[in-house]
Amino acid sequence: MSAALLTPGRLAVEDTLATFDSHSIPRVASEVAAATLAAQGVHVSVMRLPPSVHGDSDHGFVPTLVAVARDKGVSAYVGDGLNRWPAVHRLDAAHLYRLALEKNAADARYHGCAEKGVPFRDIAGVIGRDLNVPVVSKSPGEAAERFGWFAHFAAIDCPTSSRQTRERLGWQPKQPGLVADVDHERYFKTQQAS
Repeated sequence: MSAALLTPGRLAVEDTLATFDSHSIPRVASEVAAATLAAQGVHVSVMRLPPSVHGDSDHGFVPTLVAVARDKGVSAYVGDGLNRWPAVHRLDAAHLYRLALEKNAADARYHGCAEKGVPFRDIAGVIGRDLNVPVVSKSPGEAAERFGWFAHFAAIDCPTSSRQTRERLGWQPKQPGLVADVDHERYFKTQQAS
Protein backbone atom coordinates (compact mmCIF):
# COMPACT_ATOMS: atom_id res chain seq x y z
CA MET A 1 0.00 0.00 0.00
CA SER A 2 1.25 3.49 -0.72
CA ALA A 3 1.66 5.84 2.20
CA ALA A 4 0.21 8.54 -0.08
CA LEU A 5 -3.24 7.00 0.18
CA LEU A 6 -3.56 7.18 3.96
CA THR A 7 -4.30 10.77 4.93
CA PRO A 8 -3.75 13.23 2.08
CA GLY A 9 -2.96 16.66 3.52
CA ARG A 10 -2.11 15.33 7.00
CA LEU A 11 0.97 13.60 8.37
CA ALA A 12 0.61 9.83 8.08
CA VAL A 13 2.20 7.72 10.80
CA GLU A 14 2.57 3.97 11.09
CA ASP A 15 -0.50 3.60 13.31
CA THR A 16 -2.71 5.42 10.80
CA LEU A 17 -5.29 3.11 9.31
CA ALA A 18 -6.48 3.47 5.73
CA THR A 19 -9.71 5.47 5.59
CA PHE A 20 -10.67 4.17 2.15
CA ASP A 21 -12.23 0.80 1.47
CA SER A 22 -10.84 -1.80 -0.88
CA HIS A 23 -13.52 -1.01 -3.47
CA SER A 24 -12.42 2.60 -3.91
CA ILE A 25 -8.69 1.83 -3.60
CA PRO A 26 -7.88 -1.84 -4.28
CA ARG A 27 -4.49 -1.65 -2.51
CA VAL A 28 -6.31 -1.31 0.82
CA ALA A 29 -7.26 -4.98 0.41
CA SER A 30 -3.65 -6.00 1.15
CA GLU A 31 -3.81 -4.29 4.56
CA VAL A 32 -7.19 -5.89 5.30
CA ALA A 33 -5.79 -9.30 4.37
CA ALA A 34 -2.72 -8.73 6.56
CA ALA A 35 -4.89 -7.77 9.55
CA THR A 36 -7.02 -10.89 9.04
CA LEU A 37 -3.93 -13.11 9.01
CA ALA A 38 -2.45 -11.34 12.03
CA ALA A 39 -5.68 -11.98 13.96
CA GLN A 40 -5.14 -15.69 13.24
CA GLY A 41 -1.64 -15.57 14.74
CA VAL A 42 0.34 -15.25 11.52
CA HIS A 43 3.38 -12.99 11.75
CA VAL A 44 2.61 -10.53 8.99
CA SER A 45 3.84 -7.00 8.45
CA VAL A 46 2.66 -4.21 6.17
CA MET A 47 5.26 -2.11 4.35
CA ARG A 48 4.00 1.25 3.14
CA LEU A 49 6.23 2.92 0.60
CA PRO A 50 6.05 6.48 -0.67
CA PRO A 51 4.99 7.48 -4.18
CA SER A 52 8.62 7.92 -5.16
CA VAL A 53 11.04 5.04 -4.79
CA HIS A 54 13.98 6.46 -6.69
CA GLY A 55 17.39 5.29 -7.86
CA ASP A 56 18.82 3.20 -10.69
CA SER A 57 16.15 1.57 -12.88
CA ASP A 58 13.42 3.93 -11.64
CA HIS A 59 10.45 3.57 -13.97
CA GLY A 60 7.93 5.29 -11.71
CA PHE A 61 6.78 8.79 -11.01
CA VAL A 62 9.97 10.78 -11.59
CA PRO A 63 10.54 9.41 -15.10
CA THR A 64 6.89 10.23 -15.81
CA LEU A 65 7.47 13.83 -14.69
CA VAL A 66 10.60 14.06 -16.84
CA ALA A 67 8.72 12.72 -19.87
CA VAL A 68 5.83 15.20 -19.39
CA ALA A 69 8.26 18.12 -18.95
CA ARG A 70 10.20 17.10 -22.05
CA ASP A 71 7.01 16.68 -24.09
CA LYS A 72 5.38 19.93 -22.94
CA GLY A 73 8.54 22.07 -22.88
CA VAL A 74 7.99 23.14 -19.25
CA SER A 75 8.36 21.51 -15.86
CA ALA A 76 5.19 22.22 -13.90
CA TYR A 77 3.82 22.00 -10.39
CA VAL A 78 0.29 22.60 -9.10
CA GLY A 79 -0.59 25.81 -7.24
CA ASP A 80 2.23 26.94 -4.96
CA GLY A 81 3.99 23.58 -5.36
CA LEU A 82 4.33 23.09 -1.62
CA ASN A 83 2.47 19.76 -1.64
CA ARG A 84 4.84 17.17 -0.20
CA TRP A 85 5.95 13.85 -1.61
CA PRO A 86 7.67 11.42 0.74
CA ALA A 87 10.50 9.52 -0.90
CA VAL A 88 13.01 6.73 -0.41
CA HIS A 89 15.97 5.46 -2.40
CA ARG A 90 15.46 1.90 -3.58
CA LEU A 91 18.57 0.65 -1.74
CA ASP A 92 17.33 2.11 1.54
CA ALA A 93 13.92 0.49 0.91
CA ALA A 94 15.59 -2.87 0.26
CA HIS A 95 17.52 -2.57 3.53
CA LEU A 96 14.28 -1.80 5.36
CA TYR A 97 12.58 -4.90 3.93
CA ARG A 98 15.50 -7.01 5.19
CA LEU A 99 15.23 -5.49 8.68
CA ALA A 100 11.47 -6.11 8.76
CA LEU A 101 11.92 -9.75 7.73
CA GLU A 102 14.58 -10.26 10.39
CA LYS A 103 12.35 -8.69 13.06
CA ASN A 104 9.43 -10.97 12.08
CA ALA A 105 6.99 -8.89 14.11
CA ALA A 106 3.32 -9.76 14.23
CA ASP A 107 0.85 -7.21 12.88
CA ALA A 108 3.45 -4.49 12.31
CA ARG A 109 3.11 -1.49 10.00
CA TYR A 110 6.26 0.11 8.65
CA HIS A 111 6.81 3.27 6.62
CA GLY A 112 9.67 3.17 4.14
CA CYS A 113 10.09 6.94 3.87
CA ALA A 114 13.57 8.39 4.10
CA GLU A 115 12.15 11.88 3.49
CA LYS A 116 8.92 12.98 5.15
CA GLY A 117 7.92 15.18 2.24
CA VAL A 118 9.79 16.90 -0.56
CA PRO A 119 7.93 19.95 -1.95
CA PHE A 120 6.75 19.09 -5.46
CA ARG A 121 8.02 22.49 -6.62
CA ASP A 122 11.57 21.39 -5.73
CA ILE A 123 11.21 18.24 -7.82
CA ALA A 124 9.84 20.25 -10.77
CA GLY A 125 12.71 22.72 -10.29
CA VAL A 126 15.49 20.17 -10.67
CA ILE A 127 13.75 18.61 -13.68
CA GLY A 128 13.36 22.03 -15.31
CA ARG A 129 16.98 22.92 -14.66
CA ASP A 130 18.32 19.64 -16.05
CA LEU A 131 16.07 19.80 -19.13
CA ASN A 132 16.70 23.52 -19.53
CA VAL A 133 12.96 24.28 -19.64
CA PRO A 134 10.93 26.83 -17.64
CA VAL A 135 9.47 25.81 -14.29
CA VAL A 136 5.88 27.03 -13.98
CA SER A 137 2.86 26.85 -11.70
CA LYS A 138 -0.40 25.43 -13.03
CA SER A 139 -3.87 25.75 -11.57
CA PRO A 140 -5.64 22.49 -10.66
CA GLY A 141 -7.66 22.77 -13.89
CA GLU A 142 -4.55 23.35 -15.99
CA ALA A 143 -2.81 20.47 -14.20
CA ALA A 144 -5.39 18.02 -15.51
CA GLU A 145 -4.54 19.10 -19.05
CA ARG A 146 -0.79 19.24 -18.38
CA PHE A 147 -0.37 15.94 -16.53
CA GLY A 148 -3.32 13.87 -17.77
CA TRP A 149 -3.83 10.74 -15.63
CA PHE A 150 -0.96 11.88 -13.41
CA ALA A 151 -2.63 15.15 -12.31
CA HIS A 152 -3.96 13.67 -9.06
CA PHE A 153 -0.48 12.51 -8.06
CA ALA A 154 1.12 15.81 -9.04
CA ALA A 155 -1.22 17.65 -6.66
CA ILE A 156 -1.38 15.23 -3.72
CA ASP A 157 0.07 16.35 -0.39
CA CYS A 158 1.06 13.25 1.54
CA PRO A 159 3.68 13.91 4.23
CA THR A 160 4.64 10.64 5.89
CA SER A 161 6.60 9.92 9.04
CA SER A 162 8.85 6.91 9.49
CA ARG A 163 9.86 7.74 13.07
CA GLN A 164 8.31 4.61 14.59
CA THR A 165 9.79 2.41 11.86
CA ARG A 166 13.26 3.83 12.49
CA GLU A 167 12.90 3.30 16.24
CA ARG A 168 11.53 -0.25 15.96
CA LEU A 169 14.00 -1.50 13.37
CA GLY A 170 17.02 0.78 13.77
CA TRP A 171 16.63 1.80 10.12
CA GLN A 172 18.79 4.73 9.06
CA PRO A 173 18.55 5.65 5.36
CA LYS A 174 21.96 6.42 3.87
CA GLN A 175 21.37 6.99 0.16
CA PRO A 176 20.89 10.36 -1.59
CA GLY A 177 17.58 12.16 -1.15
CA LEU A 178 15.07 12.54 -3.97
CA VAL A 179 16.14 15.95 -5.28
CA ALA A 180 19.85 15.05 -5.21
CA ASP A 181 19.16 11.74 -6.93
CA VAL A 182 16.90 13.23 -9.61
CA ASP A 183 19.69 15.69 -10.42
CA HIS A 184 21.51 12.81 -12.12
CA GLU A 185 21.84 12.27 -15.84
CA ARG A 186 20.31 8.77 -15.73
CA TYR A 187 16.87 10.32 -15.29
CA PHE A 188 17.34 12.33 -18.45
CA LYS A 189 19.31 9.90 -20.62
CA THR A 190 16.81 7.10 -20.03
CA GLN A 191 13.98 9.23 -21.35
CA GLN A 192 15.95 10.22 -24.44
CA ALA A 193 16.74 6.61 -25.23
CA SER A 194 13.10 5.45 -25.08
